[in-house]
Amino acid sequence: MLKIIYDICCGIDVHKKFIVATIAKTENNITTYIRKNFSTLTGNLLLLKEWLAVNNCDIVCMESTGKYWIPIYNVIEDSCKITLANPRYIKNIPGKKTDSRDSMWIADLHKHGLVRGSFIPPKQIRELRDLLRYRFKLVNMRSSEKNRFQNSLTVSNLMISNIVSDTFGKSASAIIRYAMNNPDKKDVDYTSFLYKSMLPKANDVNASMQGNISKEQNSKMTVCLKHFDYIDSCIEQLDKTIGLVAGDFKHQIELLSTIPGVTSKSASTIISEIGTDMSAFDNPKHLCSWAGLTPQNNESAGKKKSVRISRAGVYIKPLLVQCANAAIKSKECTYFLYRYQAIKRRRGHKRAIIAIARMLLTCAYSILSKNEPFDLSIYESYLEKNTRKNFANSQNTSIEYAISLLNSFGFDVIKKVNNSASP
Repeated sequence: MLKIIYDICCGIDVHKKFIVATIAKTENNITTYIRKNFSTLTGNLLLLKEWLAVNNCDIVCMESTGKYWIPIYNVIEDSCKITLANPRYIKNIPGKKTDSRDSMWIADLHKHGLVRGSFIPPKQIRELRDLLRYRFKLVNMRSSEKNRFQNSLTVSNLMISNIVSDTFGKSASAIIRYAMNNPDKKDVDYTSFLYKSMLPKANDVNASMQGNISKEQNSKMTVCLKHFDYIDSCIEQLDKTIGLVAGDFKHQIELLSTIPGVTSKSASTIISEIGTDMSAFDNPKHLCSWAGLTPQNNESAGKKKSVRISRAGVYIKPLLVQCANAAIKSKECTYFLYRYQAIKRRRGHKRAIIAIARMLLTCAYSILSKNEPFDLSIYESYLEKNTRKNFANSQNTSIEYAISLLNSFGFDVIKKVNNSASP
């Protein structure tokens, strides 16, 4: 018989318009159930809160269905200990599923402590996370408009992207806007639009702008530019709000910014994803697993199948990879470059950069746990120690390799150690 962890707990099956709540009360190993339906309107959710209080139930487990769990969480967060479960891990047996049975199933699982909850940070962190994730979406949308605009240039035989590094730079933008406003002009000299650094490429720029912009492409490009500028203004407005919310975590952001490759913006995003209280995670390995930076366990009949990293951490993982690429280029701390090169020789670039991202997240865990900045001296001493060791090993290896090579050609080589002092 499974041990009962919670004598009174509630399982909630969440839907868009209504929820089904079942309270499981256990006395003398006999469980009785009280079930009730509630609408997802705020007034009815307040009734749910009162109903839980009347039945002395402050342990709640519910499935994370889309975004529909958030209103419920907001209402009962201050009065109940909530476990938010991934529906994948609490799925009922198919064939006899109903909403009532689902809520009872969730309550039964939770009363035995079989449901592992998802990580839900405090409300202020959740607000910061929502803003930064929306900013991430806007940046992606802006990049999509850049690509559409670039496609129109290619279709119009305007190949300025082959000459300049940034099509949306000052010189290139001025040239393209002039060409859009004057589509009938031919053989225009665009030298006057070029800034000082671009003057040596004047002939190439003029040669790349010999195409013709049709009315249809001109209209599309105009819309793309307007949308691009509008998204830029939205991002600026959002950055102001993010700055105000992130101000409450200024100290933690400054601490994380001491990690090589991590800027203040990156630190804000990391905090919005993992929070500032590291007690929510058992250890650094648990955090890295939660972020999708560790190999999966997939073993059956003694055979290990795929050991790739999981799909978790869809927001924090790409950010940490970007920080890792910056960290291996850092001149202040060359340890990450040393580790990257060592892993890359054996496992390739992708696995090496994921390993560096995992190291950065481990550093973040330690910094937030100990409330102290990144200590560069630890890595410098470790790097110096390993460099001396590897140098000695490489010398011995090269001597052994040379002897084996000569032996393969038929030479008899005798290794002799000269202990006499050099003249």
